[in-house]
Amino acid sequence: MLKKLFAGLFGGDKTEHGSRAQAAEAVEYNGYVIISEPDDQSGQYRVSGIIRQRLDDGDVREHRFERSDMLPSREGCDEMMVAKAKRYIDEVGEAMFEPDPRQTSSDASDR
Repeated sequence: MLKKLFAGLFGGDKTEHGSRAQAAEAVEYNGYVIISEPDDQSGQYRVSGIIRQRLDDGDVREHRFERSDMLPSREGCDEMMVAKAKRYIDEVGEAMFEPDPRQTSSDASDR
């Protein structure tokens, strides 16, 4: 209980899931950059990070990559994040940057 109180008072880099661990070294894959940033949740690490793509005009697109997998080791979590991100890139590709159709507003149906 005191731990939660102090975390609330002196928060640092907190998310709603836990504390965001320092980013791992970036991994390049097929024109994308994968960065593991696992959530530390009471000694377990949740697979989480960012997939980035730099466009020819210099703009950078970014996709937040979150999974429910939890691992006891930071290194294992980083490895799993990179493996899952590579598979996601292979399966989804550019579509990962498109708007999520589940997030469209009800206003669009009124037109």
